[in-house]
Amino acid sequence: MRYDADLNFVYAHTPKVAFGVNVVADLGTYAGEMGLSKAVVITDSFLAEKTDLLDRVKQTLGPLLAGVFTGVIPDPTAASMDAGAVYAGEQGADSLISLGGGSAIDTAKGIAVVLKEGGKILDHEGYHALEGPQTPHIAIPTTAGTGSEMTMVTVIKDPERKQKTFIGSFHLHPNLAILDPTLLTGLPPKLTAATGMDAMSHAVECQISSLGQPVSDAYGIEAIRIITNYLPRCLEKPDDLLARGRMQIAANMAGTAFSNAMCSLNHAMAHTLGARHGVHHGTANAILLPHTMRYFMDVSAVEFARVAVAMGIDTSGMSAEEAGNKAADQMEQFVEAIGLTDRLGDYGVTEDALAGLADVAMTDGTIIYSPKPVFEPQDIVEILRKVL
Repeated sequence: MRYDADLNFVYAHTPKVAFGVNVVADLGTYAGEMGLSKAVVITDSFLAEKTDLLDRVKQTLGPLLAGVFTGVIPDPTAASMDAGAVYAGEQGADSLISLGGGSAIDTAKGIAVVLKEGGKILDHEGYHALEGPQTPHIAIPTTAGTGSEMTMVTVIKDPERKQKTFIGSFHLHPNLAILDPTLLTGLPPKLTAATGMDAMSHAVECQISSLGQPVSDAYGIEAIRIITNYLPRCLEKPDDLLARGRMQIAANMAGTAFSNAMCSLNHAMAHTLGARHGVHHGTANAILLPHTMRYFMDVSAVEFARVAVAMGIDTSGMSAEEAGNKAADQMEQFVEAIGLTDRLGDYGVTEDALAGLADVAMTDGTIIYSPKPVFEPQDIVEILRKVL
């Protein structure tokens, strides 16, 4: 049994979630009920200029809108967060509304900290250093992947150190998450697949994390089941609001699960590949996940056997290890079936780079929650080599 009488945990997540078709139209009402009066929207230039999503948010906010910051970039840097904080401060913002994927939500979290605490964002890196509530934040995800609208972490790319760092605090949870399936129908297929697999990785990794507990297990397993059934449907029928909505719910559940249980080696490698070679975070997680599962099979076969069942595999008569290996094989086939056939070489990663990538991954904060200690960088090299 994974848990015994000594089980002890704290479970926390974003206080309120509003889900439904066109629920974004209620944003102004929610903001008013929260007492907000000068909200700055945090988004990226593509959403602002090439879609109608920002206009929909502006319309519902009306006079509560104080400004729009469009400087969100993929894998947000400390500089981009600091720039957003300067802009929001100049507008006299009393609140933030993030509109976009995980990068927008993480950027808003960083801005919220700087507005409240002062200084620069990297002055506050680390876990549980924030002593009180931060600037109010409403998160509106336009992808179904990161689950950042439910998490206590913001991920920050630091180009000078060539790695990603973090701020983690229960005070970083957004005050409200708005999940509207109509915001996702224009998401391109590859981004749909990659962000969906980010959520899948969250859900799987929280099953084996050293901080896992029954609540995160339950959320994660249900997220795996939903993603297995509905991510392919989103790719086949992009306008299917039922499928898009189910994926939002799965990403949301996986986000709150891993925010409490944390991730492990798979995310440590993905963070490093994103920081050093610009590999999309969801894509990196997707292509690495089956191999990470096999690496941990000797200590997590029972957990991976549960994953197999959630993926629809008939495990009758199988040992835990047999079922777990079936899950890893099925995961690899699933990743290929949804079109994520990238190799690290596509991003300029060479054999000579693997040792350096492994060394950096060894320092990533998520690796410490792996189900067994990862002592040897060469183990990471071997995993990375499989997807080179």
